[in-house]
Amino acid sequence: MTESTYGVIGMSCGHCASFVTEEIERIPGVTAVAIDVDSGRVSVTSDRDLSLTTVRAAVEEAGYELAATAPPARPGMDVGSSPVSGVLSPSAGGGPPRQAAGS
Repeated sequence: MTESTYGVIGMSCGHCASFVTEEIERIPGVTAVAIDVDSGRVSVTSDRDLSLTTVRAAVEEAGYELAATAPPARPGMDVGSSPVSGVLSPSAGGGPPRQAAGS
């Protein structure tokens, strides 16, 4: 099993997190996604290494985008020894996911 940790900037509720969770769970090999909205962190467990390109595509489908660093862990959030792989930040100012033109 592989666990990667990302930061999510601008998510303010569980509804926002559910969009990211749903898209990441669609990636082949992903076995679990845990998001802590308050700290802005998401841990992804998978049975294989995930490419940033694949994660980026899933996050963009949810209306967010990957960035370079993750926020520090909050006390009490168990992220184990996960590497920091990237940050997810909203592309539309923290609102609901954007829809593609013509949708």
